Amino acid sequence: MTQPLRIVFAGTPEFAAEHLKALLDTPHRIVAVYTQPDRPAGRGQKLMPSPVKQLAVQHDIPVLQPKTLRDPDAQAELAALQPDLMVVVAYGLILPQAVLDIPPLGCINSHASLLPRWRGAAPIQRAVEAGDAESGVTVMRMEAGLDTGPMLLKASTPIETGDTGGSLHDRLAALGSKAVTEAVDALAAGTLVGEVQDDALATYAHKLNKDEARLDWSRPAVELERRIRAFMPWPVCHTTLNGETLKVLAAAPGEGRGAPGTILAASKDGLTVACGEGALRLTRLQLPGGKPLAFADLFNSRREQFAPGQVLGA
Repeated sequence: MTQPLRIVFAGTPEFAAEHLKALLDTPHRIVAVYTQPDRPAGRGQKLMPSPVKQLAVQHDIPVLQPKTLRDPDAQAELAALQPDLMVVVAYGLILPQAVLDIPPLGCINSHASLLPRWRGAAPIQRAVEAGDAESGVTVMRMEAGLDTGPMLLKASTPIETGDTGGSLHDRLAALGSKAVTEAVDALAAGTLVGEVQDDALATYAHKLNKDEARLDWSRPAVELERRIRAFMPWPVCHTTLNGETLKVLAAAPGEGRGAPGTILAASKDGLTVACGEGALRLTRLQLPGGKPLAFADLFNSRREQFAPGQVLGA
């Protein structure tokens, strides 16, 4: 291998921390870590460091948390680190051209989609929701545009029938970590060539929000089942029954017809609900103040609460 590189790593959530962990196992030197400012979390709203910051602190790596990288002082601070390369994974801040120009080898990004399929904030969940047959990770050279840069390396995985946003996230974090370390070694050796993206094939993966997690029973059952999987573990799909919120954690295709939202049947196998097309059998639910339970457990203790003929989301 050629000389180890001086790398600045920028990332924030667990997905990024997995990539940082992999890079720490290489001969390359992580000279600093950039991550989002600490955010209030939990009931006490205490300031919580990001998963990337926690990992960097464990390894005595300097951590920088500027609110923006558009500030000339923040840019000068980065330049003073003299990085050969910047590796960016789910950082959450825009990198202006002045920052992209600092490392001689540029800035690379590990993005959780087979680009150009899903650009933007929520590629993992949108791929599950859309019923894509496969997903993956693309390591690309960064440009000023959003996820538009030349593709350097790809790794793919099929999306299985039971995959949730969470299970696919974990698989892609592992795939991406391996792909990034391969890409860094190839960049150090000067053997990596970029492939330009076809913009015509790009789709924007909008950020998730809690409003779209409310189940619209007039939609087809197949669409709702995919959304329930895509939105696990966050923001979690939900509906209402007798004015109470009911979180829907898992579902499967059901049988029967009726007005959308109507409970068609309830048994230990699940709660069957009519949709705009087809029906959905809800197999795992969470009641307000309760813990997640298989519907069989709820059926045993609260059978009358789920009597057929009632309408969800009314």
